[in-house]
Amino acid sequence: MKSHDDAVITMLREDPDMAVDYLRTAFDELDEEGGETAFLMALRHVVEAQGGMAVVAERAKLSRESLYRALSPKGNPTLRTMTAVIKATGLHFHDLTRQAS
Repeated sequence: MKSHDDAVITMLREDPDMAVDYLRTAFDELDEEGGETAFLMALRHVVEAQGGMAVVAERAKLSRESLYRALSPKGNPTLRTMTAVIKATGLHFHDLTRQAS
Protein backbone atom coordinates (compact mmCIF):
# COMPACT_ATOMS: atom_id res chain seq x y z
CA MET A 1 0.00 0.00 0.00
CA LYS A 2 1.30 3.45 -0.93
CA SER A 3 1.90 6.06 1.69
CA HIS A 4 -0.12 9.25 1.58
CA ASP A 5 2.98 11.22 0.54
CA ASP A 6 3.74 8.82 -2.31
CA ALA A 7 0.13 8.94 -3.51
CA VAL A 8 0.10 12.76 -3.54
CA ILE A 9 3.44 12.90 -5.39
CA THR A 10 2.15 10.41 -7.97
CA MET A 11 -1.01 12.49 -8.53
CA LEU A 12 1.09 15.64 -8.95
CA ARG A 13 3.35 13.87 -11.46
CA GLU A 14 0.38 12.60 -13.43
CA ASP A 15 -1.39 15.99 -13.39
CA PRO A 16 1.20 18.79 -13.08
CA ASP A 17 -1.55 21.43 -13.40
CA MET A 18 -2.85 20.25 -10.04
CA ALA A 19 0.27 21.65 -8.33
CA VAL A 20 -0.93 25.25 -8.36
CA ASP A 21 -4.29 24.37 -6.79
CA TYR A 22 -2.60 22.13 -4.24
CA LEU A 23 -0.12 24.83 -3.20
CA ARG A 24 -2.80 27.54 -3.31
CA THR A 25 -4.89 25.58 -0.81
CA ALA A 26 -1.89 25.15 1.49
CA PHE A 27 -1.02 28.84 1.08
CA ASP A 28 -4.59 29.86 1.97
CA GLU A 29 -4.27 27.87 5.21
CA LEU A 30 -0.93 29.36 6.33
CA ASP A 31 -2.54 31.33 9.16
CA GLU A 32 -4.16 28.26 10.67
CA GLU A 33 -2.47 26.18 13.36
CA GLY A 34 0.09 23.96 11.65
CA GLY A 35 -0.32 25.91 8.41
CA GLU A 36 3.36 26.66 7.94
CA THR A 37 4.34 23.02 8.35
CA ALA A 38 1.55 21.94 6.00
CA PHE A 39 2.66 24.45 3.35
CA LEU A 40 6.25 23.21 3.53
CA MET A 41 4.99 19.63 3.17
CA ALA A 42 2.89 20.58 0.15
CA LEU A 43 5.88 22.32 -1.42
CA ARG A 44 8.02 19.21 -0.73
CA HIS A 45 5.41 17.11 -2.55
CA VAL A 46 5.50 19.45 -5.56
CA VAL A 47 9.32 19.43 -5.53
CA GLU A 48 9.38 15.61 -5.49
CA ALA A 49 6.85 15.51 -8.35
CA GLN A 50 9.03 17.92 -10.37
CA GLY A 51 12.02 15.60 -10.33
CA GLY A 52 13.12 15.56 -6.71
CA MET A 53 15.22 17.63 -4.35
CA ALA A 54 18.46 17.45 -6.35
CA VAL A 55 16.84 18.55 -9.62
CA VAL A 56 14.85 21.41 -8.09
CA ALA A 57 17.79 22.51 -5.91
CA GLU A 58 19.93 22.82 -9.03
CA ARG A 59 17.23 24.82 -10.84
CA ALA A 60 16.85 27.07 -7.77
CA LYS A 61 20.63 27.43 -7.46
CA LEU A 62 20.62 25.96 -3.95
CA SER A 63 22.47 23.03 -2.48
CA ARG A 64 20.40 19.90 -2.07
CA GLU A 65 21.13 19.93 1.67
CA SER A 66 19.89 23.53 1.99
CA LEU A 67 16.69 22.62 0.21
CA TYR A 68 16.11 19.60 2.45
CA ARG A 69 16.64 21.79 5.53
CA ALA A 70 14.43 24.60 4.24
CA LEU A 71 11.53 22.26 3.46
CA SER A 72 11.88 20.09 6.55
CA PRO A 73 9.03 20.11 9.10
CA LYS A 74 11.14 22.45 11.26
CA GLY A 75 12.40 24.44 8.27
CA ASN A 76 12.34 28.20 8.26
CA PRO A 77 13.18 29.17 4.67
CA THR A 78 13.83 32.77 3.72
CA LEU A 79 11.56 34.53 1.27
CA ARG A 80 14.40 34.38 -1.26
CA THR A 81 14.63 30.59 -0.88
CA MET A 82 10.85 30.16 -1.12
CA THR A 83 10.69 32.30 -4.25
CA ALA A 84 13.57 30.40 -5.88
CA VAL A 85 12.03 27.00 -5.07
CA ILE A 86 8.56 27.94 -6.25
CA LYS A 87 9.99 29.36 -9.50
CA ALA A 88 12.11 26.22 -9.94
CA THR A 89 8.89 24.17 -9.91
CA GLY A 90 7.50 26.31 -12.73
CA LEU A 91 5.17 28.37 -10.55
CA HIS A 92 5.20 31.91 -9.15
CA PHE A 93 4.00 33.33 -5.84
CA HIS A 94 1.27 35.27 -7.63
CA ASP A 95 -0.15 31.92 -8.84
CA LEU A 96 -0.84 31.09 -5.19
CA THR A 97 -2.74 34.29 -4.45
CA ARG A 98 -5.09 34.29 -7.43
CA GLN A 99 -8.51 32.71 -7.34
CA ALA A 100 -8.92 29.54 -9.39
CA SER A 101 -10.73 30.13 -12.67
